Amino acid sequence: MEWLSQRCPVLPTAQGCPRPGRGTLLLVVILSLLMYPVLRSLALQLHSAVTGSYISGTHSIAFINCLNEQIAKDLARYFWKGELEESTEILLLVKTRTSKIEELSNYVRSIHPFEIPEIISLPIDQGNPLYLKWIEESVPRD
Repeated sequence: MEWLSQRCPVLPTAQGCPRPGRGTLLLVVILSLLMYPVLRSLALQLHSAVTGSYISGTHSIAFINCLNEQIAKDLARYFWKGELEESTEILLLVKTRTSKIEELSNYVRSIHPFEIPEIISLPIDQGNPLYLKWIEESVPRD
């Protein structure tokens, strides 16, 4: 107990040691809040690396208006196995339940001629209520 009296001598006007815990706790809370995005990102990356899963929001889709097909072809160049490729593609939009995306993706991969076909799912946040009701009624549940 002698070490305690050396660190915090009891003075006649003092009522013991001041609690360093409140300031320390506040500092830890502030640092945790500031570091949360970084720590969350690191945890997601680690989870993705271990499980091989995709981190939502890592990639984006850009919808680009083109005046004509030639401009679209000029923009639609990509590298495949080290070679610059250019091809004409037709975009197919399939409206379905989110729960059916994996089944749809498996089907497309089984019949698509590309080694790695583009299959991307975007959730519908808003839309014409009558159209969304039609999708609900047309696509069977699981």
